[in-house]
Amino acid sequence: MLKSEIHQLANEVFDAVRAFRREMHQHPELFFQEFETQKRVQAYLTKIGIDEVSTCANTGLVALIKGKNPQKKTIALRADIDALPIVEQNNVDYKSQNEGVMHACGHDVHTSSLLGAAQILNQLKDRFEGTIKLVFQPGEERLPGGASIMIKEGVLKNPDVEAMVGQHVMPLIDAGKVGFRSGLYMASADEIYITIHGKGGHAAHPHQNIDPVTIAAQVITSLQQVVSRLAKPSIPSVLSIGKIIGEGATNIIPNKVEMEGTFRTFNEEWRAEAHQHIERITREITASLGGTCDVEVRKGYPYLENHAGKTEAARRAAIEYLGEENVEELEIWPAGEDFAFYSQEVPSCFYRLGIRNEQKNITSMLHTPTFNIDEEALRVGAGLMAYIAVQELNTD
Repeated sequence: MLKSEIHQLANEVFDAVRAFRREMHQHPELFFQEFETQKRVQAYLTKIGIDEVSTCANTGLVALIKGKNPQKKTIALRADIDALPIVEQNNVDYKSQNEGVMHACGHDVHTSSLLGAAQILNQLKDRFEGTIKLVFQPGEERLPGGASIMIKEGVLKNPDVEAMVGQHVMPLIDAGKVGFRSGLYMASADEIYITIHGKGGHAAHPHQNIDPVTIAAQVITSLQQVVSRLAKPSIPSVLSIGKIIGEGATNIIPNKVEMEGTFRTFNEEWRAEAHQHIERITREITASLGGTCDVEVRKGYPYLENHAGKTEAARRAAIEYLGEENVEELEIWPAGEDFAFYSQEVPSCFYRLGIRNEQKNITSMLHTPTFNIDEEALRVGAGLMAYIAVQELNTD
């Protein structure tokens, strides 16, 4: 039975997959700088007998596994390969050796899992019809997103991709389990950059100045109305200012205040309208208090929508492979992901891989310096992705 074979193969490749994950975790590379990671992935693919490999988006790779009748159908499996600018605080043998850079979002898990799935699928290529395209994508963590670049360079063409599957670690789900959600799942992600210009001077004489700090405070408070008063209740939205720089002192009012933040939502029409509100509110409040401002809303990733049919098929495959008790329903998630670019182009499914283990004290969230995984999740990461791919190709 194919399911049993894939379970067995997932166990057989586990040691190699775990070793690759640890090596990749020790040598993280930032967005669009993943040259050594690219070499490691290429070497692994060569070692397991996959030789149809090409570069894409400079530091990315695309590989093909051809089954019987390879022209019948092509699906793509995607993993991202870049890391984050975070100083790791874990005390593990495979701790990052690149100071200030860390795989704190699990991209080392995604990449090693896809390599494990590739190893399984390459051994089973006489058991499915069609072609599997392996996409190792750079730059997920930085605009414009490696996905958008790979699409522009033709990753979904030659052969044309009919469906795409991606997985992402989830610290809220126990290792051994996975999660799915059809329809809207992840938010669009835009960056907000605001500079308030005033007139600095002695803090003891505020009447002689135009205080950009108090203006910035008014702007931050008023921008919350974009979500609380202007957005329809049916459209989830988030607006957060996460960085404020005003280089004054206890007795100095600065000349300017710089702010950065994010806006996220699940509707493109409202997204464009909200951008206008952000700029209007900032300019009107700043002008009313005597200052000037620069406002930029940098458009980022679109919202991610899981195709209902493909997601339901992947969910059924997961239930068959793991058991119904190990497949969860996901809540809507306001974080952004550049896999959304693929979901806008082809029917796609983006699901979550559980990596949590409270008994081992593995509970840290993504993008934190103590993020880690229960490595037993790699068995599921490799095996389930292979099983979903085979089921998708073998279904008319």
